Amino acid sequence: MGTEHGEKPRRGRPRDPDAEPRIRRYAVQLLLERGFDGMTVDDVAEAAGVGKATIYRRWASKDLLANDAMTDLFDIEIPDADTGSIEGDLRQVYRDALAFVNRKEGVALIRLAITELNRDEQFAAFYRSFLQRRIALTAAALERARRRGEPIRASADPVLMVQWLAGILILRAMTGEPMPAVEDADHLVAMTMRTIME
Repeated sequence: MGTEHGEKPRRGRPRDPDAEPRIRRYAVQLLLERGFDGMTVDDVAEAAGVGKATIYRRWASKDLLANDAMTDLFDIEIPDADTGSIEGDLRQVYRDALAFVNRKEGVALIRLAITELNRDEQFAAFYRSFLQRRIALTAAALERARRRGEPIRASADPVLMVQWLAGILILRAMTGEPMPAVEDADHLVAMTMRTIME
């Protein structure tokens, strides 16, 4: 029995529009719980309620899934900022970063990075990629500020701007010290501003 107007009948189940964000969410959860080696596509598929084929249609490998899931997490938790001033941009990014690392998922991510960086080259490559993206966003923020006429020093270094804050968070995760509170963002921004402004 055919369809009207020569239309071909659809086969299979319709695509689940919520599948991708759900898969990413469970991939991150399993990464944080088990590390890269302990996260499997089988387990992500089971947790997300999808078949393995659904995952492999979107991501060709576990590496790509893990990278995409963690990148998505960072972009959601610590989005880029364009507030109209470099101080405003830094304050927003710092506040978002501190809010994230003061949650159990944020601390778990830093501890995962510390554990996996020297053991798993794939995870190390992902983490370097994340830092490079942050450095590129910081460099773009500095360039926007210069175009607006803000007196940014020629020596302002986006690499060090990213690494010094990341270093504080990693050191505190390693030593078990409390993370800086969200309210500490103003103090951290003031320290950064003294090094980048004329």
